[in-house]
Amino acid sequence: MKRFYEMGREERLDFIKGAAGLSNDEVAAFGAPLAFDTADRMVESAVGIMSVPLGIATNFVINGVERLVPMAIEEPSVIAAASKAAKIAKARSGFTARADKSRMIGQVQVVSLKNIAAARRRVLAKKKEILAIANAKSRAVAAVGLGAREVRDASKNKMGRMLVVELVIDTKDAMGANAVNTMCEAIAPRVAELTGGEVVLKILSNYATERMVRCKAVFDKNELGGSEVVKRILYAHALAHSDVYRAVTHNKGIMNGIDAVALATGQDFRAIEAGAHAYAARDGTYRSLTKWWRTKTGDLAGEIELPLAVGIVGGITNVHPTAKVALKIMKVKSSQELAMAVAAVGLAQNLAAIRALASEGIQNGHMRLHARNIAVIAGARGDEVDVVAKRIAGDGAVNAEKAREVLESLRR
Repeated sequence: MKRFYEMGREERLDFIKGAAGLSNDEVAAFGAPLAFDTADRMVESAVGIMSVPLGIATNFVINGVERLVPMAIEEPSVIAAASKAAKIAKARSGFTARADKSRMIGQVQVVSLKNIAAARRRVLAKKKEILAIANAKSRAVAAVGLGAREVRDASKNKMGRMLVVELVIDTKDAMGANAVNTMCEAIAPRVAELTGGEVVLKILSNYATERMVRCKAVFDKNELGGSEVVKRILYAHALAHSDVYRAVTHNKGIMNGIDAVALATGQDFRAIEAGAHAYAARDGTYRSLTKWWRTKTGDLAGEIELPLAVGIVGGITNVHPTAKVALKIMKVKSSQELAMAVAAVGLAQNLAAIRALASEGIQNGHMRLHARNIAVIAGARGDEVDVVAKRIAGDGAVNAEKAREVLESLRR
């Protein structure tokens, strides 16, 4: 039987159709261009649609369930690398993950206060009333907690001390941004009245620390290339943990996987990015989002932990036809299941990247796949693309000039 990446497009679609139970209409929508009328409703001043390649990562076993994972990304080697890493993890039962409840934080900023401590006490004394005001605005989500803390202006503007009133909202299976913002705006007049201050901002925080996800996996040392490769991977992690210049690139590789799944399934990948990078710097120094260590048997174990606000209802997931089908392909039944799958892809992507860096180098596999793009730029069509790509990658000359030379020779 052919492996997924060896199949042609129609074969891949047939496979997905059977595996995910898709209808013919859903298969037709999967990867089809977004209708301009839909795009025009999604953003203002629309003039067209920017397409991004959409692929499927395979071999992901997460908490004992095997999932196909749609990924939307333009960078070569990302999907292949994630699938390969997932296959190595699969031999050791795959990924083990857990996710917190879907709780988001909404903030109401209060300024111009004479006595912040007293204002804080007055707000907290009316906790039940404020939560009731918030919950009157939504039946789908629920405000479940309330806090208030003093914040001192650390900028050069010297705007002084402020009170931040924070709602904790269970957004269920939605990402929840709109609901959180609505609730913050609803409680703002009462907060202003209680504190005697001026309310400025009323908005969610994308630093979703009440919505953490954690994922672990073990990778067989022999499948990775032996004990020496494991040691070199641990050196790579040590640098990413200790040096910000390496940590940024290390985490960019993680986000290659996370963003690609987020984009394919209609998530706010920009919010996910912001929260992840803030968490990476939580101790005051920007560090790796992953941890790697050697097990007692000499294998490699890894873990990722980050705040991850995703949803399977609401927002773009209700509007974009491809995002709907992508979620169906993943067979996730809750926002927590989606978060765990996204985290698993991030961990797999990181393993693939640091393994390549610690052994043959990142360019080896990357340039083999990039060679196909260069072949197309040089004018190759159809079967010519793979032939030209293989030749220029094999010669170590992945550039348009060499590709044109090979193409001319091939056509002669």
